[in-house]
Amino acid sequence: MRATLFVTAIGGIFLASLAAAAPQERGKVTNLPIPRYVSIKASEANVRRGPGLTHRIDWIFKRRDMPVEITAEYEHWRRVRDRDGASGWVHYSLLSGMRTVIVDQDLLELRARPDAAAPIKARLEMGVIARLEDCGPDWCRLSTGGFRGWSPKGALWGVAPDEIRD
Repeated sequence: MRATLFVTAIGGIFLASLAAAAPQERGKVTNLPIPRYVSIKASEANVRRGPGLTHRIDWIFKRRDMPVEITAEYEHWRRVRDRDGASGWVHYSLLSGMRTVIVDQDLLELRARPDAAAPIKARLEMGVIARLEDCGPDWCRLSTGGFRGWSPKGALWGVAPDEIRD
């Protein structure tokens, strides 16, 4: 269990307290964090109503590298949620650990540095899928279409608001 130190100033006096952070949920199959983001590996991926081949196919992902969020695990199946909030079960072999994001803002400016005043390297249309590289508290480094640069984290779907990646 991880402990967090909280420091509070009251009338010029600093009070420190330790609070236990809630342990993050882990998948029963992989022991990886739940929820977590991954991407679709295949050019077509069936999304089923339940975890198994006998369950009806509700829809098909037709876009390779689409980011999805894993919300549950059952044997070789992962329940995923897409950007629109739709969820279903996908076989683990159709998923990749390669991280991607979807641009969630039209004409998102990709900048040379994680700074709003940095030169613009490209403008990305809403719905573009980009490979996720690094992320700080507010900015993420992306690569797509031969361009590489930084964009505000809040304009992307497929990365948690508190996620840091080096």
